[in-house]
Amino acid sequence: MEEMHQEFINFLATQSITAREWELLKKTQPEVAEEELDVFSDLVWEGVLGKVTYLENISAQHMHLFHLSEKEMKLISVKVLNPDIDLNTSVGFNWFKKNWQSDFVEYLNASKAYTEDKNLDKFKLIQEGAVITKGELYQWFEKIIG
Repeated sequence: MEEMHQEFINFLATQSITAREWELLKKTQPEVAEEELDVFSDLVWEGVLGKVTYLENISAQHMHLFHLSEKEMKLISVKVLNPDIDLNTSVGFNWFKKNWQSDFVEYLNASKAYTEDKNLDKFKLIQEGAVITKGELYQWFEKIIG
């Protein structure tokens, strides 16, 4: 919250809440102050999610690489069939880099239209463990297997 101090001040100004009123609100009506924080948080998330283009969700044997284009979500799914490999370790990822073309690795391309709430679709992927990235892995795979 500290990093977004100025944005929060601007938000309070749009709500016609002065610094003195905010301090009073926190002391006398903490539930209302909490609601204001929730609204601000939602606005921040909306802004972030609107800019997200790539997400990655990597587990021991799977990589789910998402490209969140304007009209749809595109997925490159990578499955490692070697149970001894954990992609979350440097040893496992190095094994993958050497064996990405082997019979121990399967690929799947898919795409899906957004629901009515594109940002909610993105947020659900993040809730499931995906992280925002610059998309280097997705772009590399897209060139190789796309």
